[in-house]
Amino acid sequence: MTQADLYCLRCGTRMTYGERFGKLRPFCPACDYVHFEDPKVAVAVFIRHDERVLLVLRANEPERGKWALPAGYVDRGEDPKAAAEREVLQETGLQVRVTRLIDVLYEGVIVILYAAEVIGGDLCAADDAAEARWFARQELPEVAFRSTRQVIAAWQQDGAL
Repeated sequence: MTQADLYCLRCGTRMTYGERFGKLRPFCPACDYVHFEDPKVAVAVFIRHDERVLLVLRANEPERGKWALPAGYVDRGEDPKAAAEREVLQETGLQVRVTRLIDVLYEGVIVILYAAEVIGGDLCAADDAAEARWFARQELPEVAFRSTRQVIAAWQQDGAL
């Protein structure tokens, strides 16, 4: 980002860069507004049924052609649990209820990992998923993303997730 493409959200003055809060950040020289470039927040959902885990085949980059947990970005103003349930429905046709938080990770974006249970719907790939399928521990395909690999490895080790 250059100074030429960022203007103050408060007063419209062209932003400049300088040390603010211990880091080089864009700020307004007129009203001293500091612009914080926040990371994106995503959710990923671990769903287990009959000792199988639900994965989706990614139809888009990044990691196109690999399998991952149903996942996606949280919209501004959206509760992360609601985003998790929405993403599962959009990608798999299944209605789920988030049951607990598994972990929060950073992979260029903040990833909130939830566990969920199926409460309705019919399994079908949609949105940015080319396929949706249940996998047993011993038949797992190549998976995308550190967050997916991490939760799958924990499930394979103790099955308690």
